[in-house]
Amino acid sequence: MSTKDLKTRVCEANKEINRVQLAILTWGNASEVDREAGVFAIKPSGVDYDEMTPDDIPVISLETGEKIEGALNPSSDTATHWHLYRAFPTIGGIVHTHSTYATAWAQGHRDIPCLGTTHADTFYGPVPCTRPLTQSEIEQDYELNTGKVIEEHFTQNGLNVDAIPGVLVSSHAPFTWGANAAKAVVNGRILEEVARMADTTLAINPGVGPVDQFLLDKHYFRKHGANATYGQG
Repeated sequence: MSTKDLKTRVCEANKEINRVQLAILTWGNASEVDREAGVFAIKPSGVDYDEMTPDDIPVISLETGEKIEGALNPSSDTATHWHLYRAFPTIGGIVHTHSTYATAWAQGHRDIPCLGTTHADTFYGPVPCTRPLTQSEIEQDYELNTGKVIEEHFTQNGLNVDAIPGVLVSSHAPFTWGANAAKAVVNGRILEEVARMADTTLAINPGVGPVDQFLLDKHYFRKHGANATYGQG
């Protein structure tokens, strides 16, 4: 099995996190899964984006969550990515950042409400914020439990990861996902922008409510689903 192309895509997605300023220093990480091969590739822990090469990218077993290829240690968030890939079979790539505005909403323990059409174009409703992890969840298998808390929130609230491709982990930061790592980075950029817009909007009008359902439907479904009309087809 060759993982060269997978590692190249993941390396490029990680570099893009830094290029578009979703993370400073070495804070963010991106991964992508190859479900047919039963593996995913992810950023190595603590490695500078500018110095990273495809050969540095560790490969992880989707079955066990253990590293099966690569000399470097995988991201400390690997277990979160692993759990999300196993919990949600349609996810193809995951990005975790500490981008400023989205992280501020996570630290505020608040969903990002859908206040306008920019948000509605990508997220079909509020971007959810999970409950805080308990002390025992943090002290034992913290990263794995982070993934479990995300799964719990989506499952208990009947949310669709394809329609809402991102989440805020309470007191922590955002995760976004998509068909592949590159798309997950795009969704991370969009999430940061709508978080910033929501912050500014609520400063202008603290009492503003979410968009009407019919406007949300119009903007979301013209870009998504069988009857989408946006773009060149």
